[in-house]
Amino acid sequence: MTAKTKLPTPDTYPLVGIIMGSTSDWETMEHASKALAALGVPHETKVVSAHRTPDLLFEYASNAEKRGIEVIIAGAGGAAHLPGMTAAKTVLPVLGVPVESKALKGLDSLLSIAQMPGGIPVGTLAIGKAGAINAALLAAAILGVKHSSIREALRKFRSEQTGRVLANPDPSVGPSPDKKKGKRA
Repeated sequence: MTAKTKLPTPDTYPLVGIIMGSTSDWETMEHASKALAALGVPHETKVVSAHRTPDLLFEYASNAEKRGIEVIIAGAGGAAHLPGMTAAKTVLPVLGVPVESKALKGLDSLLSIAQMPGGIPVGTLAIGKAGAINAALLAAAILGVKHSSIREALRKFRSEQTGRVLANPDPSVGPSPDKKKGKRA
């Protein structure tokens, strides 16, 4: 007989760490948090600046694995050193989310995160909200290899997403019920 592995609750320890360079990045990164919550994935959120709090960043990244974190999502704008510096201090998967900046619309962040030197990988997602959501879904897919309940929650999400698209194949007929709620079909 095999014992079922019980997932930790957010109160015990999170499986995903969502970090961002400043509180202004929350407008983007909250979408990752909401997506993880919808899938039932225990996670934490924290402002950890590569430039203003480098010692905190090193401590966070160095101790994440010991604390039970299995994936880190790092959102950053501008020079966007947070994801790369985090990846340099841990062997955990780091998913980088470029936060849209006013000056260059997030292109600066995207290039900073994507152009990591060989040997320090960072999975780089799209700029902004879509990238934050996809980072959460990718984190869930990574966790799903080990945690069957997360894999099944992701499978259910994907099936429901497909169902919403199939329920409204002709957009000229009118908006789907999800459109009225502001959700993308």
